[in-house]
Amino acid sequence: MAMSLSEIETMIREAFPDARVEVRDLAGDGNHYAATVVSASFKGVSKVKQHQAVYAALKGKMGGELHALALTTSES
Repeated sequence: MAMSLSEIETMIREAFPDARVEVRDLAGDGNHYAATVVSASFKGVSKVKQHQAVYAALKGKMGGELHALALTTSES
């Protein structure tokens, strides 16, 4: 079963309460999403580590319930 846009957004917001989070359904199929996450917690953290932190917030659902997520991250 695929994840909903609101589920993805909620999980990211729980992990990064200070963040500005925007999630978009790229293909209208509920399987291909893009997320922008802007958080002060990313200050001084490499892009790879920022993306890993967002994937960790999704608690192992990436690649299973969540098929594809294009990420854009930055510090606020």
